[in-house]
Amino acid sequence: MASIRDLSLDDVAIIKARLAKGEFQHRIAADYDLNQGRICEIAKGQRWPNVKPYEGQYDA
Repeated sequence: MASIRDLSLDDVAIIKARLAKGEFQHRIAADYDLNQGRICEIAKGQRWPNVKPYEGQYDA
């Protein structure tokens, strides 16, 4: 399993955009090989609270 420390700021911005679109946390976690709890921490703003959701197009 990957570590949350392996995520780049771009990854976090894309994760936040996907959350805003309503994607399930467990599916996003699977794409990044993370535990769903780490995605939940990003969603709640407990990790990287200052990173804004990505606004462009991205490969999901």
